[in-house]
Amino acid sequence: MINKIIYSIHRILGTLLSILFLMWFVTGMVLMYHTFPKVNNKQKTKVLDTLSVAHLPDFNSVLHQIPDSMLEGTIRLDQFLGETKFHVQAGKTECIIPADSLKTFSEVNWNYIKQTAEKWCSAQVIRVDTLRKLDQWIPFGQLKKDFPIYKFYYDDEENHQLYISSKSADVLQFTTSDQRFWAWVGAIPHWVYFTILRQDKDLWVKSVVILSALGILMTVSGIWVGIDAYLQRYRRQKTLASPYKKKWYWWHHVTGVLFGIFVLTWIFSGMMSLVDTPSWLGRTRNESSVDRVLSHRNVSSLNYKLDYRTVVKAYSGKIKSVEWDNFRNIPLYNIVTETDKVTIDASADTLRVLQLTEQDVLSVIHEIHGNHIPKNISLLTEYDAYYISKSGHLPLPVYRVNIDNEDKDTYYINPATGKYRHVNNHDRWGFWMYQGLHSLKIKFLLDYPWVWTLVMWTLLTGGAVVSLSGVVLGYRYVARKCRKLKS
Repeated sequence: MINKIIYSIHRILGTLLSILFLMWFVTGMVLMYHTFPKVNNKQKTKVLDTLSVAHLPDFNSVLHQIPDSMLEGTIRLDQFLGETKFHVQAGKTECIIPADSLKTFSEVNWNYIKQTAEKWCSAQVIRVDTLRKLDQWIPFGQLKKDFPIYKFYYDDEENHQLYISSKSADVLQFTTSDQRFWAWVGAIPHWVYFTILRQDKDLWVKSVVILSALGILMTVSGIWVGIDAYLQRYRRQKTLASPYKKKWYWWHHVTGVLFGIFVLTWIFSGMMSLVDTPSWLGRTRNESSVDRVLSHRNVSSLNYKLDYRTVVKAYSGKIKSVEWDNFRNIPLYNIVTETDKVTIDASADTLRVLQLTEQDVLSVIHEIHGNHIPKNISLLTEYDAYYISKSGHLPLPVYRVNIDNEDKDTYYINPATGKYRHVNNHDRWGFWMYQGLHSLKIKFLLDYPWVWTLVMWTLLTGGAVVSLSGVVLGYRYVARKCRKLKS
């Protein structure tokens, strides 16, 4: 009876879901090379004006204009279309202060938006649409606050399209025809990024989780069926061979047994990308103290001995933006130039780039964990299992500090920027339940990119064959049922 139920579950769910799984595996191959287009920081930096030291105010006069509730937010200075602004961001609240206290900002009107569009692409604008509902390239519900949104079409080889908010003149999306094509055959179907569903985030998450849960049930029952078929054949004929003679049944059975476990882990890990790691897995005990110390930011309480105008002058004609930051009690300036990012130590009145010492790092860690808990610090010059990136965007070297406590806390702190990553047992569970299983972000594989590529293509092809044979068998199953009904 149990076997009959399991066979029925696999047959019914396989008939319904195989085509969805085939799509997921094929589009997964595309996602190895192309993702969903989005505006990145490099593009935003490129269109900014370079800062000039002329008319820049003393920073204390700017501080007096910032509400007390926003002093723990981020403060950034940049210039666009000739207007120099201090951007203060605290959570979802933003305050913009003109660098010249006597000057008011330009009104966000059609003329200002048109100038913004010209900065982003020099080609001729051939059409502008006024959008009052989301479309495929801006399918996110939070963008409804920007309606109407202007969509610019450019007459160039790449067929650029630009989306600009009518409320803030912020650029929301910037795409080329190539990006749109690959998104249609990759990210959009794989992530179920269809506007009608994706604009409601909660509904989108629930839909994908339910489909994944049904897929897990289908795959587990399929693994059971596949093993059971082999065992039955062995009991009868004492040979471990597939009992199926028909081509599509044989392919589905053999590839299902070989790749079924990988199909299962991919469905599960894909679901976990949208679901929080259960709190009881590697329970954390001191997260609040980590946030309190390492994420604390209040520029008014820090002594910036180095004037930010000195930094702008030293990099004359190169700086695109300056951000006020800190590493605990060390004040910092993060500056972005046309080609680089540099963090300046502002604790002295001389210009010097940041270079944290072991003692700087340990003093902060002691503040979180106290002096009595054993700690091990080393300078990491290559990626490890939990500080790793396929694209290489995570910087090296970094200080790695291992804490001998229940959570097994580990900190990765960049001596050149003060940026950090905190990993504990709960995070490690989350890493393996999503990135480790889904993207195969495993150090050995990423150390040899060709091995990672070969393994991914092999497993994705195997999953696609399992799904394709399931589609054929499902179609034939439905056809048989239809013929019986007719007769």
